Amino acid sequence: MILRIAGFIFGFLTLVSGLFYIISYSNLFPFGFSTLEYFIFILKRFECYYSIIGLIIMVVSLYWRDKK
Repeated sequence: MILRIAGFIFGFLTLVSGLFYIISYSNLFPFGFSTLEYFIFILKRFECYYSIIGLIIMVVSLYWRDKK
């Protein structure tokens, strides 16, 4: 049970970290980036994948069944 809670918290923090980078990179729009260029840029940056990794960790920690 403690491992599931720790996994959920770690996943949440990783998700927030990834979303922080995605939102902070939205400042590229004033420099003339189009929406398509923005999404291509986001897909090239590894730190933006933290949001996907964090979401997967959270889902796994929620639906992991304990052996009894």
